[in-house]
Amino acid sequence: MLTTGEFARRGLLSPKALRLYDRQGLLPPDRIDPDSGYRYYRPERLATARLIVRLRGLDMPLATVAEVLALPGPAAAERVAAYWAAVERRTASQRTLAAHLRVQLSGLEGIDEMYRIEQREVPEQLVLTEQRRARPEELDRFIPEATARLEAVAAAHGGVVAAPFVVYHGQVDEDADGPVEVCVPIDPARAAGLTAAHRTEPAHREAYTTVTKAQVEYPQILSAYDAVCAWTEQHGTPRLGPGREVYFADWAAAGPADAVCDIAFPIGG
Repeated sequence: MLTTGEFARRGLLSPKALRLYDRQGLLPPDRIDPDSGYRYYRPERLATARLIVRLRGLDMPLATVAEVLALPGPAAAERVAAYWAAVERRTASQRTLAAHLRVQLSGLEGIDEMYRIEQREVPEQLVLTEQRRARPEELDRFIPEATARLEAVAAAHGGVVAAPFVVYHGQVDEDADGPVEVCVPIDPARAAGLTAAHRTEPAHREAYTTVTKAQVEYPQILSAYDAVCAWTEQHGTPRLGPGREVYFADWAAAGPADAVCDIAFPIGG
């Protein structure tokens, strides 16, 4: 048996950390002397102690450390991988948020270096639509759920034929709620018997910039809108319609740094 001091030294722990992990149930002693109260640990527990130290080196919360320790090897490895993937998503989100704040606080200085603005022609499209008013915190639920409902309708009419998009017919922020319209393009030739809400999106030219999954989060996505608007103003190009987000990638499979969406505005020629 090892004393707490020896166990802490060999386990790469401070005595204070060892006492904390004892209280949390992560590293309880193997024996407590009934007379002296001294705590003792078996040497084979050192591997667990060192694992805890390394998990804490990832800034892993104690509750998550306890989950990892309770799992067999392969499942524990998966839990560590899931935790670190979440850390990377959060870090990517914070990185884009910091960039957004820097641009906003500097009066949009440097925004043209952050986003590449391009142009393209968009043909006329028949789109299924669902529209409602929504605050920023409601969009993460409304957009995918509305898209799924419209895609289910589209399946009966030949399926989706182009990237779904979301049109913001009004400001969406802490003080305004749109409205927001989700649009799913379908083939007009397969629209016979269509009863769901739909409309024709006119052909137009648009200016757009592509953003990553991390950049889609609110409020950092606003910088992309600002970049496209700044470009149109610098080039004297009128914006002819509301801004929209064109979702061209598999959202669930995309990582934080993967391109998933275009921020676009219809523009004059």
